Amino acid sequence: MAETLLILCPECGATNRVLAEKARQGEAMCGRCKTRLSLSVAPVTVTDANFAAAVERSPLPVLLDLWAAWCGPCRMIAPMIEQLAQEFAGRVRVAKLNIDENPMTASRYSVQSIPTLLIFQNGEVKDRVVGVSPKAEIARRLQAVLG
Repeated sequence: MAETLLILCPECGATNRVLAEKARQGEAMCGRCKTRLSLSVAPVTVTDANFAAAVERSPLPVLLDLWAAWCGPCRMIAPMIEQLAQEFAGRVRVAKLNIDENPMTASRYSVQSIPTLLIFQNGEVKDRVVGVSPKAEIARRLQAVLG
């Protein structure tokens, strides 16, 4: 059976189920507005203002990296977060939230130490990773949420 992915349209916000091969070749189109769809492999920037739309209402599970510019361990895991975004493209949305610029969301989830990774599914936190963890461990936790 062919692998399918869920891709959000950047124009109209519709969730599209597309064949992975078509998405990788750049041939996928939005079913609603006919905009060309692509696999976004870069983490999405999330703010207090767009948190509900980007994370809570995401049709995909979300790996949210809560970080700060001054945090050495946060900078250390940033390349790993980008690799996970590539590896889980179309299956998991990877997002980053700067806690200094967005204190409401950090406070809402009682983030007291960074880096903190939250894994959301259907708007609920399913897992939390505090501190630096190996990429394989984070991938395992994402797989557990994916089923």
